[in-house]
Amino acid sequence: MASLPRTTTGAPVDTPAPGHDPDTSVTQKGFKITTRKLPILKAGPIEDMTKKLGIAPPEMIFGDNLARIEHLSSGWSIEFHAFDALDQVDKTGDSMLKVSYSREWQQNRQKQFEDIKEVVKPFDWSYSTAYKGSTPEDPAFQPTDAPIPLALLKRPDPIIFFDDVMLYEDELADNGIAMLSCKIRVMPARLLLLTRFFMRLDGVMFRIRDTRVFVEFETGEVIREYTAREETYEAVRKALAARKQDVLAVMRDPNQLTEYIPVVDKALERVLLK
Repeated sequence: MASLPRTTTGAPVDTPAPGHDPDTSVTQKGFKITTRKLPILKAGPIEDMTKKLGIAPPEMIFGDNLARIEHLSSGWSIEFHAFDALDQVDKTGDSMLKVSYSREWQQNRQKQFEDIKEVVKPFDWSYSTAYKGSTPEDPAFQPTDAPIPLALLKRPDPIIFFDDVMLYEDELADNGIAMLSCKIRVMPARLLLLTRFFMRLDGVMFRIRDTRVFVEFETGEVIREYTAREETYEAVRKALAARKQDVLAVMRDPNQLTEYIPVVDKALERVLLK
């Protein structure tokens, strides 16, 4: 989704005046698409989130931000926000990356949250999540073999609405980055949303976990594709060097890195809205 333009053309977007409703939305053929972008959480909300999650949140937590797609006639929706994504982080510590930085990170976070009991227990400090969005139970996604129709998305259709929403980010004790963000583009006949978790732990590993949501407005068809990629840091470095790439620049760009990181998990689901 690297090629998505950052400007919009076509139908006007409902943008509220400063100091009012922070949501930005557009309605297209029975679907309402909403994004919200607010500053990082302050100390009070962070403490509340920490207690509810049972783990320390990332350094930069945009807990009020969201991206939502709602089918108005049925009430069905899919929403992406930080809390549910972080609630899927492994809280047992079983999948915690075993590197020297983790102990130092743990000690620093314990000092930061020392007044909150039962928080900052061992957990996956890379904040890796397989979050695919928050949806109602009915109607539920069902497995499918039909992929997202890329040919339709490659058409030069006008962009009615585009936004890029950050949900959280952490520098992993200054030894890499973990971030979760959403990009969404709306065309006259369809939309595509990409939620991406990207992790680079220097000297250890790369992870890219993508959730794509495709909606065809006329038919009410929603396809969700989840793809997880993973590779060691050294394997990616060697592959980049062999192709004489700018190693440091590419290692910061998940759009380019997907070529070098193999798929380790994939799932396709579909729901038809009426």
